[in-house]
Amino acid sequence: MSSPSNSSPTPIDRILNSQFTRFFIIGFLILLLQIPTLMLFGLVNDRQKVRQAAVEDITGKWGKQQVIVGPRLLVPYIKRTGSAEKKNLKSVQKVATFLPNDLNIAGKMQTEKRHRGIFQVPVYTTDLTLSGQFEAPDFSAWGVQKADIQWNRAELMIQISDTRAISDQVNVKWNKATVPFDPGLGKLQSGGKILSLSPIAPSQTGSRLPKTQLTSINSGSGIHARLNNQLKAETKSYQFSIPLQLRGSESMDFIPMGKLTQVHLDSDWANPSFQGNWLPEKPEVTKDGFKAKWQIPFLGRNFPQQWSSDRPIADDVIYKSSFGVDLFSPVDNYHMAERSIKYNFLFLVLTFAVLWLFEVTAGLRVHPLQYLMVGVAMSMFYLLQLAISEHLGFHYAYAIASFAVVLLITGYTMSVLRAKRRGGIVGVMQVCLYSYLYVVLASQDYSLLLGSIGLFGFLAIVMFLTRRIDWFNPSGTQPRLEGD
Repeated sequence: MSSPSNSSPTPIDRILNSQFTRFFIIGFLILLLQIPTLMLFGLVNDRQKVRQAAVEDITGKWGKQQVIVGPRLLVPYIKRTGSAEKKNLKSVQKVATFLPNDLNIAGKMQTEKRHRGIFQVPVYTTDLTLSGQFEAPDFSAWGVQKADIQWNRAELMIQISDTRAISDQVNVKWNKATVPFDPGLGKLQSGGKILSLSPIAPSQTGSRLPKTQLTSINSGSGIHARLNNQLKAETKSYQFSIPLQLRGSESMDFIPMGKLTQVHLDSDWANPSFQGNWLPEKPEVTKDGFKAKWQIPFLGRNFPQQWSSDRPIADDVIYKSSFGVDLFSPVDNYHMAERSIKYNFLFLVLTFAVLWLFEVTAGLRVHPLQYLMVGVAMSMFYLLQLAISEHLGFHYAYAIASFAVVLLITGYTMSVLRAKRRGGIVGVMQVCLYSYLYVVLASQDYSLLLGSIGLFGFLAIVMFLTRRIDWFNPSGTQPRLEGD
């Protein structure tokens, strides 16, 4: 910083010392500091990818996000076309799909956190019981003769997105009989499109794995039970019960396959995020876990209770009816870091504006390099926050990073502005800015409102403090007269 000179300024000095020129220099510095801001965005994305690799390593061995589709009853039949008289009689095997009249799913979910390096992923073990009732299959809508129905080849199928995570042998209690499940979707699955559950590309905006996507192909992951002679034409209804021990991670979703689907899910996870087309009825969420209950009639979905392989139901139609729960992490460090970096431009503008006002009102000179030092220190806040949050969490990281940066900038500006009072004003302003940012990050739903009010308030303060400055001669050597 230099003191005002008594010698007569040259034209070049007048240009360099004019506030208009200083304004453009400061603006250029702010734009220059957007380069490290862009690098910070890239760093956040890189750390997200590293975490994603750790998550996939854990979930690939424990169990991925689980989606349960079923059970559904598959019954083959013969479709005849033409006539024997014209000698053009043809017989083609078709498959009819029937959904349960009642479907009750009760489950107890035990959660834990698995670590890979500094990263952790919520995983769970669930004891589920799928029970309910199938009505006797009705083929009258397709004009099928009783003799053409192959009851002895019927299969019961359940799709599970990651069957590797099934913990024990699965059997179905079908009326009074017990039938074991076999791996795969069975021989009848090729009779119509079957949902295939596969993960999609990772999200760039969040840390958790994305929702499971269902693709329209004729293979998938699941289990099936060959009912053989357990399905008979004269039986009016069938009761079933299926105990299922299943591991998974991050989320569990269901499809309402019953005419009336009821799901009861208890867990020790204290931060659930309920997703899908239906929310649970009055869920109980406490620090010890949650209890959730869904009751969904089939009128709320967009597919029927039965269909034939002649006119199969599209995969995406079925999956759009999914619902369930995510094991939500209360604070996503990378998402918070990405949101906070977006405020860097605004904070630079406000801080540089305060330094510039000290130049104008106190007759000081702050070198562009000194502006740059303050801007780099402010950019370091986001790097510190990101690095520390991976070890201590967002809240502690934010407090430590903001305290360090405010202390650094306050001490530096006290020296630059040649007064503890002026440096203290800059420090108080930094405290206000980072406190304001924390409130905005913690209140995502109100971030736009808080941002608008904060920006308006700062503009009002600047206008009030500069209302008497003569911008044509801010040094005050030739003050303008009122009324000129």
